[in-house]
Amino acid sequence: MRRIVLDRTSEPPDVHRVSVSRGLVDHNVRVRITFATAELAPLVSVGGLAAAASGLVQALRRADVEVDVLLPDYGGVTLDSEERIHLDLPDWAGPGSIRIGDHPAIGRVHLVDVPGITRSHPYLQPDGRGWLDNTERFLRFARAVAAHVDATRPDLVHLNDWHTATAMAAIDASIPSVLSLHNLAHQGATGAEWIPLIGERGHHFEWWGGMNPLSGAIALADRIVAVSPNHVGEILTPAGGFGLDGPLRDRGQAVVGVLNGIDTEVWNPSADPALPAAFSPTDLSGRQASRVALLERLGFADDGRLLAVCVTRLTDQKGIDLLEPVVPLLDEFPLRLAVLGSGERDLADRLAVLGDRFGDRFAFVEGYDESLAHLMFAGADLFVMPSRFEPCGLAQMQAMRYGAIPVVTAVGGLVDTVPDAERHPRVGRGFIAPEPSVAALVSTLHRAVRRCGDRRRLETLRRRVMSVDWSWDAPAAEYRAIYRHLID
Repeated sequence: MRRIVLDRTSEPPDVHRVSVSRGLVDHNVRVRITFATAELAPLVSVGGLAAAASGLVQALRRADVEVDVLLPDYGGVTLDSEERIHLDLPDWAGPGSIRIGDHPAIGRVHLVDVPGITRSHPYLQPDGRGWLDNTERFLRFARAVAAHVDATRPDLVHLNDWHTATAMAAIDASIPSVLSLHNLAHQGATGAEWIPLIGERGHHFEWWGGMNPLSGAIALADRIVAVSPNHVGEILTPAGGFGLDGPLRDRGQAVVGVLNGIDTEVWNPSADPALPAAFSPTDLSGRQASRVALLERLGFADDGRLLAVCVTRLTDQKGIDLLEPVVPLLDEFPLRLAVLGSGERDLADRLAVLGDRFGDRFAFVEGYDESLAHLMFAGADLFVMPSRFEPCGLAQMQAMRYGAIPVVTAVGGLVDTVPDAERHPRVGRGFIAPEPSVAALVSTLHRAVRRCGDRRRLETLRRRVMSVDWSWDAPAAEYRAIYRHLID
């Protein structure tokens, strides 16, 4: 199988690509990066990685950064103007090829095909269990990423999470590299037999007698980026580092934090087709229509009680089990609560039982319906996010964009995005529970209901949170600064 080196001479003649030197940024210089990820909205979206990757890529492209997006070819995606190239891969990883073309939602994309990567779901079998060969699938994908980098020689490589991390074992050390850590709870650790296979620098990935994709990439990447500033401090501790706090501390100032953004065109209450009426921070009059529609959808009477919603994955990380003891107490606040989400079967079954028993105050909608999520943010007074850990969190920003006031725990990016309104009256945006516990959550909900029960204060707070710029423009500028420094 031959290796095809992509032609890099087909750029517009007015763009002069050279490396940035001595810290001076020439606006005629166009940086080219390879960006590898296991998820990219809307092509494949399982968690926050998909939205974060898509938002950053689009913002970088708007800033005239040339981005080659590499994504596993899970199947079912049609590209316009498609071409295919073959990759030079070791026998264990290949044969491999890349479909390159344009997608109407995200632009140019590279879909990487290696043995076993095409599946109905990126990670899970139909019964909800993980594919038995997940580690091997993504090790092949990462090796294909390295082969593409070798063929194209970009100015910089940006890898995301463990699925792409072992590419660092085979990438030329002279090419600057960035590793983004979206969720350290998932590391892809496997047996040591992979160490001599993944690349010349594979020995960096040895981990307690086995192989850990993230431990090696943390050692090798020029910058390691956590997805919120507060989360940087968390992952440097035994409690938040999931066993990797030592390697992260060893990297010192190479570990930095950049807060994620959201797609403010998708999440835009002034032009959202999912809403019965548009509204904005300067004109909230249309928001009442969303409240009426949501109450009707949930089967709640409009009796003036505050309404809280939770849109989430049903996992231990998200702390949804902490809401279970709260449901019987909702009449005491007074408050109603609705949860939209899917995930762990046992947790979904328990929430369904609560919905049947306390239907006048609690509703559970299983699954994920994006239109309903938009309506819930637009029609609710409060948004509840009781996470046990949350590297960044996107839902609290989406909720605030629509005027739902967040009630969150003091973890990760929730601390960075939600200053407590009672502790910081001038800049507060919501209410923070000091720890992920039932007692702390109940106390914080009481504070939120007491303050937001005053409609004048609620409207002031609502206008404030809706006016914050949650777009990717500022985070993308921080990433560009990192890129420029490394390319220097």
